[in-house]
Amino acid sequence: MKILPPYFHRFQQPSFYLLLLLLGSSAGCNVLRSEIGEIGGSLPQESAAPLQSPIAVSPLPPPKLTSLDYVAQIVQRVGPAVVRIDSTRTVGQSFGDTGFERFFGAQVPPAQRVQRGTGSGFITTADGRVLTNAHVVQGADSVTVVLKDGRRFKGTVVGADPTTDVAVIKIDAQNLPTVKMGNSDNLLPGQAAIAIGNPLGLSFTVTQGIISATGRSAADVGVSAERVDFIQTDAAINPGNSGGPLINGEGEVIGINSAIIQGAAGLGFAIPIATASRVAQQIVTTGKAEHPYLGVKMAELTPEIRNEINQSNAGFKINQDQGVLIIGVASNSPAARGGIRPGDVVASINGTPIQTAQQVQQQVEAATIGGTLQITVNRNGQTQTVAVKPEPLPVREPSQRS
Repeated sequence: MKILPPYFHRFQQPSFYLLLLLLGSSAGCNVLRSEIGEIGGSLPQESAAPLQSPIAVSPLPPPKLTSLDYVAQIVQRVGPAVVRIDSTRTVGQSFGDTGFERFFGAQVPPAQRVQRGTGSGFITTADGRVLTNAHVVQGADSVTVVLKDGRRFKGTVVGADPTTDVAVIKIDAQNLPTVKMGNSDNLLPGQAAIAIGNPLGLSFTVTQGIISATGRSAADVGVSAERVDFIQTDAAINPGNSGGPLINGEGEVIGINSAIIQGAAGLGFAIPIATASRVAQQIVTTGKAEHPYLGVKMAELTPEIRNEINQSNAGFKINQDQGVLIIGVASNSPAARGGIRPGDVVASINGTPIQTAQQVQQQVEAATIGGTLQITVNRNGQTQTVAVKPEPLPVREPSQRS
């Protein structure tokens, strides 16, 4: 099964979306109205029949919810804090082969058009802090936050982190409903999962499923948010759900719905709320999020990879079939300055045994920028320990994310 790269919101047509869940249908539904017009003259009066008062009709009481309706109870409690995020972007458009260029050459001004996208988010503070995906607001000229009760607010993007696909929006409001944060560190497959969002422009849609798996890497999902261990769920999520909450059976937010695999059913992915909250706090405090960086390219060893390397002109030989192999070191990077070399096999970091590339990423992400990582490697059959000081991850342009 081919996993396509994610679609980071570039305000294209809905038929072009790939993985990440932003672009929803922006076309509104036409509302048919019938009006009764008054045609000249007055209505005839019937003197024999006295006027009667209209019959008072009492509104029906809301249905009583039982313990079997726990999803409805959770939605009633959490739903008011889930929002729709509408964004617009003005882009240039080529005239194409219309003949203008032959008359005016390079002086032809580019046409402009407004593209619209729809995403989701949720309110985390009563004074209007909203959490969503970075790709929901990427490149947006304007952001509008729409509450479930219909109120609309202009949104200001406090900051966005493409590395984890987390963004924070602020709206000018008080006494807003908020979500309750849960614990995403101890999730178990099979636990309940509820998604609320605006898939394909259909406002406030609820779906239910379970936690299918945890710890899915960016390589598993096929996205470039390489510092995220995704939650996998079978709760139905679609384009437009991006940024909306994934909720547990207690009504607590455990993730931000972010990605799907195109053409697959029951495969949705969410950023753990522990990761999102940590990044959001950095954004609120400093306006950006920084991630520790070493500057290495890795591969997990197998007998096949070992044989392939040993038969090539890689410049080094491997004598083990398991572990994380350093196959490249960026020039002038922390790893290069610390003494990491291609051909090193990582054995441990700060005393923690390493078996997978994902474990390396986790150890690096948990490190302090400017601190020291003690990395033990196997080099040509010899064990060595080198000290590497992580630096901030270099900023990449959004166009480099696919």
